[in-house]
Amino acid sequence: MKSKIDIGISEKDREVIAQGLSRLLADTYTLYLKTHNFHWNVTGPMFQTLHVMFEGQYTELSQAVDLIAERIRALGVKAPGSYQEFIKLTSIKESVGDFNANQMISDLVHGQESVIKTARELFPRVDESHDEPTADLLTQRMQIHEKTAWMLRSMLE
Repeated sequence: MKSKIDIGISEKDREVIAQGLSRLLADTYTLYLKTHNFHWNVTGPMFQTLHVMFEGQYTELSQAVDLIAERIRALGVKAPGSYQEFIKLTSIKESVGDFNANQMISDLVHGQESVIKTARELFPRVDESHDEPTADLLTQRMQIHEKTAWMLRSMLE
């Protein structure tokens, strides 16, 4: 028997917030996969630096995926978990072909910025619903992605 969720957020608001978090989850997972791909395939004079940096980034993203999915579940909604679902939900384009190191960095900057925008779009609804745990998660995610985007951008100057 399924018990009713009574956490002070209406069912409709929980569903809308979970839909936004599902988009954030898809963006985060897609960025994770892209970053892992670049970790494996980076070459050139900055290989060691980028290889290690990308590993740190995809490791952080893999932990974030779990936090986001668990928040969706806490809201009483099933979290998406397949490539098919993520492809429909993500705003991040796949990286196909050979990329040099600078192209990888630039592509990851755009990916980081996409995740930030996805999180920021959800914030007004979260705020209106007084969903502080989701607001906290979004704030943390935006802060991490803004810092990562800045660090990546700095490598292109």
